[in-house]
Amino acid sequence: MNRRNRRLAIISALAATAVVLSACTGSPEPVKTSSGEPDLNATLTVGLVLEPSNLDIRHTSGAAIEQILIDNIYEGLVTRSQDNAIEPRLASKYEMSDDGLTYTFTLNEGITFHDGTPLTSADVVASYESVRTDETLQGFADFANVAAITAPDASSIVITLTQPNQNFLFALTGPAGLVFKSGDATDLKTAENGTGPFTLQSWSKGSAITFARYPDYWSDPAGVAEVVFEYIPDFTAGVNAALDGSLDVLTAVDPNLAPQLEDSGDFVLTTGRTTDKATLAFNNAKPPLDDVRVREALRLAIDHDALVEATGSGTTLYGPIPELDPGYEDLSDVAPYDPERAKELLAEAGQKNLDLTLTIPAFYGTTVPQVLVSDFAKVGVTLEVDSVEFPTWLEDVYTNKDYELSYVLHVEPRDFGNFANPDYYFNYDNPEVQKLYAEALAEIDPDASAKLLAKAARIVSEDHAADWLYNGATITAVRPIVSGFPEDSINSRINLAGVTVAAE
Repeated sequence: MNRRNRRLAIISALAATAVVLSACTGSPEPVKTSSGEPDLNATLTVGLVLEPSNLDIRHTSGAAIEQILIDNIYEGLVTRSQDNAIEPRLASKYEMSDDGLTYTFTLNEGITFHDGTPLTSADVVASYESVRTDETLQGFADFANVAAITAPDASSIVITLTQPNQNFLFALTGPAGLVFKSGDATDLKTAENGTGPFTLQSWSKGSAITFARYPDYWSDPAGVAEVVFEYIPDFTAGVNAALDGSLDVLTAVDPNLAPQLEDSGDFVLTTGRTTDKATLAFNNAKPPLDDVRVREALRLAIDHDALVEATGSGTTLYGPIPELDPGYEDLSDVAPYDPERAKELLAEAGQKNLDLTLTIPAFYGTTVPQVLVSDFAKVGVTLEVDSVEFPTWLEDVYTNKDYELSYVLHVEPRDFGNFANPDYYFNYDNPEVQKLYAEALAEIDPDASAKLLAKAARIVSEDHAADWLYNGATITAVRPIVSGFPEDSINSRINLAGVTVAAE
């Protein structure tokens, strides 16, 4: 079944719950801004902020690489819609056994890699066996409970688990589930050999990445001949590039700069939902943050409504699970704004004139740190802001856990497992949370699984393991000649197959 038909079909709430699912989707409609005839020879120019360090999605983590490569260059058996529903991709259909242990996939016909080689079930088996056995590959942990991966014939794949895993199908929508040519010697850091609607045409590091339409794509051909991703880390420079006509689309628009684009009359602005969690991380193992009273005091000191207003977009979020993910619950009752109670807790903890350091990647700007400095000062806490380059943050905070407080956007969906991992950089270790998370994964019924996740998330919030400053929204500026550009979840991936540009 081709992609056009898949977009018109209906998906169940969670694909993992159905016994048999055919190709279908429940994606929200992307923005439609033009009624003109599409120009099939058009180039779409998209402004992005964060450039990948390399293109080896098998060995390199991060939203920047997934954002452009998944669905455009590489594909998996399944993918996900903008609202995170699971839907078929390379697979035309799939089945899950009643016990949740066996998944059977049937491949679409006529799929080829970009070098012209036909894709068969053997390529899928080889790709997934590599993930299962090679701990250096992205998704290795997701395949921990995979017992066997077999190909009964050239178009069928059977995956057997040792125990049910509610997140397994969802994991296949990410790097773990991508399919590569068996035995391919392509240098994936700078080249590719995927099955998607686009091929890599060029990469000018520090500047732009260009994709070209793959003419032999197995489903509907891409709506534009070429896509150019312009990397502009400075938000003001991005707006200027849009206004001078260099861009058709600008993503991650700074809310404070959005009126310039809207007032120009040259762009339509959309606000999309995300799973971005603006996380104020506490180093739970480092004094004085190993004291729950100190962590709670810091949370109570933050005026979350005012912070959201200052950032200009998004909604308040008081727990580790955003609304688009299973297990979401409004946890605003756990840490309401109460600076007087914050002072009492700090006094009880023996913390007077407390000095703390916030380590933040430099590209996040100053708005959030300024709000935190002001709010903490009102309860007697002095906050020093250490703005660092992202590689430094990765080394010091993420890897070495050498920090007190940190601020970063965690954009990945369904990443609650970070709080069930005592080795993660939060240094949060709660056996009850770990037990509940394991039970949620093993639960076949998605509703029952979500309830377990919600219970675990409340414990994490009541432990004040971190603060979730807000659930981000993404503002995108789109020229009226562009149609079909996605609105939601584009910080984690941008599926461009259905985007068109009207002839001017």
